Amino acid sequence: MTLSGALLAATLATPLAFAALCLLAPFRRRVFALLPLAPLPGLATALLAPGGSLLLAPAPLRLVLALDAPGAMLLGGASLLWSCAGLYAGSYMGARAGHTGFAVWWLLTLAGSLGVFIVADMTSFYLMFSLVSLAAYGLVAHEGTPAAERAGLAYMALALLGEAFLLFGFVLLATAGPNGNPLIADAVAMLDGSPWRAATLTLLILGFGLKMGLVPLHIWMPLAHPVAPMPASAVLSGIVVKAGVIGLIRFLPFDRAAPDWGTALAALGLFTAYYGVGVGITQRNPKTVLAYSTVSQMGLVAAIIGAGMAAGAADATRLAAYYGLHHLLVKGALFMGVGVVAATGARRRPLVLGVMAVMAFSLAGLPFTSGALAKYAAKAVLGEGATGTLATLSAAGSTLLMLHFLRLLAGISKARPQDRAPAGMVVPWLVAAFASFAVAWALFPQATGGGLAGVLAPAALWKATWPILLGLLLAPGLARWGARLPAIPEGDIAVLAERAGPAVRRFGHGVEWFDAAMRAWPVAGLALLAIVLALGALLALP
Repeated sequence: MTLSGALLAATLATPLAFAALCLLAPFRRRVFALLPLAPLPGLATALLAPGGSLLLAPAPLRLVLALDAPGAMLLGGASLLWSCAGLYAGSYMGARAGHTGFAVWWLLTLAGSLGVFIVADMTSFYLMFSLVSLAAYGLVAHEGTPAAERAGLAYMALALLGEAFLLFGFVLLATAGPNGNPLIADAVAMLDGSPWRAATLTLLILGFGLKMGLVPLHIWMPLAHPVAPMPASAVLSGIVVKAGVIGLIRFLPFDRAAPDWGTALAALGLFTAYYGVGVGITQRNPKTVLAYSTVSQMGLVAAIIGAGMAAGAADATRLAAYYGLHHLLVKGALFMGVGVVAATGARRRPLVLGVMAVMAFSLAGLPFTSGALAKYAAKAVLGEGATGTLATLSAAGSTLLMLHFLRLLAGISKARPQDRAPAGMVVPWLVAAFASFAVAWALFPQATGGGLAGVLAPAALWKATWPILLGLLLAPGLARWGARLPAIPEGDIAVLAERAGPAVRRFGHGVEWFDAAMRAWPVAGLALLAIVLALGALLALP
């Protein structure tokens, strides 16, 4: 076995082995100290094995691991954040009762989330996608409160719905490809000749869009993040949603232009980007605001993928992965930072809030941050037309949303003035924050195929700055009249559906009563007589 093959195998085997070892009492007692180690083979794989592959089983089963450029970017960032969040979890969760169960769910979610970046055949991808989707339930519902149970139920219902979409989509996709378990690339290459092309693309976009949180399939995010433990929120929002991103990258065709499907996906993505901001600014929980921010940012990733699909631009996959990497590290750092702020006293809080402000504005594209690099790179596929303009303007909305988040964040700490957050929380938070800068700058040439001179040009810096200035100009209006905005509950569409439930049930009972009444002979007889008389009158007309 080659080094790359061994690393690919270790990426999956290590977290699964750790989960199995939790059956042993000595390992369970130390599991939280070992969580940061479980993702490290994945980080080594991303650094040392791009382009590598490993055949686990020959045809017709043909289970294959492989790592391409988009997968390597997301695998490396995800492994780094999983390691930081694991260290954070040891400090944040270690003293809580029932933490061993949380660690097992954590390790299973970790295995699935890294697995989707390195599998190359359809069966393995479905297994890894199902693992990350279903195991994440344990992170969402861990607290056991009524809100956590409600969020866990909603998450599981939508996860199973997404699995159903993908299962049907994969079946249709496999029928167009070779027999057995086809490689993903082979099956996608045969899609244009499939009689089920439209149905397959619809199911794939629905399944992966649900995991990404595209509207109206986004509702699990604002329900799950506020109730999940802080380290779980970091990986759910930063990493788990990227299973949907890599799914769209892997399974949508980019070899030729598809303007109909690409434009539709880009439009859905842009609508999601603005919807996430519009609902997010009405929220009062900082974690919920971050959840809606993820909805918005995943909308932009979908717009990049859609624009690339519309133009037949194969480099869109690499650019979407790069944008996803930026969001992964920044959003993970922001969620961990919420816990740090809550545990920090007034004397040290300004410094913590300063770092959080830079991270927050990075999502809007603050010059010299990873957000500015990602947005500049995305312009190559978004273009200067309507799609590019709307994507640029969305940065003003992100600025507004992040200012709202920072205002809420400044008021959450109940620590004593001299308190400081534990080092086990501060260190991984700072590592993730620093990595969001360092990794984005290091990978920019690889992601774009160009140098850094363009992004540092005055024209590029101005294009990154003016949407943020526009958001700052709008901020006083939100601060003054924001209280008049409608109070949209967490989960928006889901909650409205719940509130409509009694009315729907009353309507159903009314239909049942009407049907039962009509089945009674006297009423039915009179109705029949009225119909006969009406028909007779019509026939008697000249």
